[in-house]
Amino acid sequence: MDIQIATLCDFAADYNGKLVISGTFDSLAARALPVVHPACSLAMRFCFTQEDIGKHKLSINIINEDGESLDPNNMPIEPEFDVKLPPNTPFLTRNIVMNLQGLRFPNDGIYSIDIGCDGELLMRVPLRVVKVNADGSNQQPG
Repeated sequence: MDIQIATLCDFAADYNGKLVISGTFDSLAARALPVVHPACSLAMRFCFTQEDIGKHKLSINIINEDGESLDPNNMPIEPEFDVKLPPNTPFLTRNIVMNLQGLRFPNDGIYSIDIGCDGELLMRVPLRVVKVNADGSNQQPG
């Protein structure tokens, strides 16, 4: 199992197997903390081969720098899925779009979206939350 794409974005959709991504980002600027990001999407494209056939458990968790879940009551998100490939098919791709609403970041710093399968971390997508002044400049710790 291979993750070909994993990104945070403003919008994503799957149109007949084509992954459409708009506004990919890796940083959020906040004038005040905590900050709530109203809506975004996690866009992922998986590639499966014959060796991936069978049942699997995906895991998606947004964590802070200390490895603590951003929302321990609702994360990790762990859907189960079954991979099936037609005979003589060398690989199969599938897109997954996860719409995320009301993500609350209590502090500035580095967060990450951990994507795993069957207990193994496959990818870590970084997200930086930066506190800025009214003029848009970074606030320096003081």
